Amino acid sequence: MIHDGIIGPLISPPWEAIAMRSIAAGAGIFILAGFCTPIAGVVVVLVELGAVLSRADSLRGSLVLASLGAALAMLGPGVRSIDARLFGRKRIEIPDR
Repeated sequence: MIHDGIIGPLISPPWEAIAMRSIAAGAGIFILAGFCTPIAGVVVVLVELGAVLSRADSLRGSLVLASLGAALAMLGPGVRSIDARLFGRKRIEIPDR
């Protein structure tokens, strides 16, 4: 942080970072509930990759969260999720040859 007197007044966190972390927290809540899981996973990936590109302090944490968001976006919701209750379970049946 920049202290008062050296370069200027104490700088507060930018509003963009606060907004992005709020969006990521909302997407995390959606993932926990199993609601719009693929969309929420993509949102988490975009937010965390934005944090990586903006040279955030926690590079490893952002990369781990981005990879987890991508994995959840590809896997989709679980059996006991809101998506499964709303849209039913999806089953892939492979026919015999």
